[in-house]
Amino acid sequence: MTSTVPVPLPLTADGSALQAVLLDMDGTLVDTEGFWWEAEVSVFGELGHRLEESWRDVVVGGPMSRSARFLIEATGAAISVGELSVLLNERFEARIADQVPLMPGAERLLTELARHNVPTALVSASHRRVIDKVLASLGPERFMLTVAGDEVPRTKPHPDPYLLAAKALGAHPSRCAVVEDTATGVAAAEAAGCRVVAVPSVGLIAPAPGRTVVGSLEDVDLPFLRSLIAPMN
Repeated sequence: MTSTVPVPLPLTADGSALQAVLLDMDGTLVDTEGFWWEAEVSVFGELGHRLEESWRDVVVGGPMSRSARFLIEATGAAISVGELSVLLNERFEARIADQVPLMPGAERLLTELARHNVPTALVSASHRRVIDKVLASLGPERFMLTVAGDEVPRTKPHPDPYLLAAKALGAHPSRCAVVEDTATGVAAAEAAGCRVVAVPSVGLIAPAPGRTVVGSLEDVDLPFLRSLIAPMN
């Protein structure tokens, strides 16, 4: 599945100001942030290093290269970023081999967006090989577009992934609602000019102008997302 071919899409069926919904994956739609930490702890344990729990907030939600570089520097492990990235992806993929648990409310929200023909994209810092495995649980047919972290020159916290998704869907970033669970993802979406719904999974995210913080995807539905985008004059 590719993320780089623009797809001409209609606006939402009711002509509302909301043009597209862009969703993060790990920790937002699927309960996998803990799996990544388990993979990191396991790999570094085999390398002879113990990870500090406080480092979890540093690596969550970020691109693989940033997380790997931080952990190597923090532990002094004798391994390259590239080698570590391969090990972490392999360990994570083994963890999700059977079934990926969805976050509460994810199934309902995705079904609702599809039923109302809302252009929807999955925008993740995870690599394509990981996204494609997770899509087996989420349902690839529910997304008109998916963007992986290894398919853009700069991934989150840079705005590039969300700018790419909005452009490919034919939507203006200011008329896109983004759902994210980490400060890194929120920063990327806000830098792109999107309206953000934060559903924190690890660490706190404070409300801010253009940002709404909720406790769960159970609090998010299509009317709520539409209410975030001011009607166009």
